[in-house]
Amino acid sequence: MDLGTLLGIVLASAAILIGHAMEGGSILQILQPTAAMIVFGGTLGATMISFPMSVFKQAVADLLHIFKEDEIHPNEVIDQVIRFTNKARREGIISLEKEASAVKDDFFRKSLMMAIDGCEPKELRQTMELELQYIEERGEQSAKVYAAAGGYSPTIGIVGAVLGLIQVMQHLDNIDEVGKGIAVAFVATIYGVASANIFFLPAAGKLKFKHRKRIIVKEMMLEGTLGILEGQNPRLIEGRLTSFLDGEYQKLREQEAALRSRRKAA
Repeated sequence: MDLGTLLGIVLASAAILIGHAMEGGSILQILQPTAAMIVFGGTLGATMISFPMSVFKQAVADLLHIFKEDEIHPNEVIDQVIRFTNKARREGIISLEKEASAVKDDFFRKSLMMAIDGCEPKELRQTMELELQYIEERGEQSAKVYAAAGGYSPTIGIVGAVLGLIQVMQHLDNIDEVGKGIAVAFVATIYGVASANIFFLPAAGKLKFKHRKRIIVKEMMLEGTLGILEGQNPRLIEGRLTSFLDGEYQKLREQEAALRSRRKAA
């Protein structure tokens, strides 16, 4: 679970609700089914118009990624590549066939199998870079869906506000109806602006960030596979792959290396 996403949503929502309550308001005052239907239904429809259904469905499925930690740890990829490199240097790259078939990541497994099948390094790089480009474009599309929703929802909120004011103008002689219309008008605006800035736009940003991290990990997989295929020194491969890591992962790897050294010394 990515606590940052969950805590961010809870904190932002709580700040708004508590601030509203501190001014003497009630949560019930901003619970307007009509406004919710206008804003969220309109935003959903506008977003579906903007993208093919396949892209929209993928974006809905990818939403889970903003709440989940990364499935593949970069340091685990490096360790796996080093193990494969050492075995390939001892027994030949063909000996990796069993291990490669058990690799969970499709991209890594495919690149390893191509290397085992005797693919030339240049051809392997070209093929997998094309696939990596496709993966990158597909991931960016999901972020664009939520960014688009974040752009539509405030505008749809204004539409809801105008509809509420129209109702007000038609019932100036009925105080009860005037109150309902004004409530819909203001609450629709709140729903539109709040959903864009608390959920849709942050979700797009988080998806972009997580997708970029996944792309970096796959680039590490490709470079590691090429290193194995070319018979490079394991330390050289490790150094190259470590350069992909950000400061947090590099520090963690240094700590793990120091721990292994102490164990060997003991």
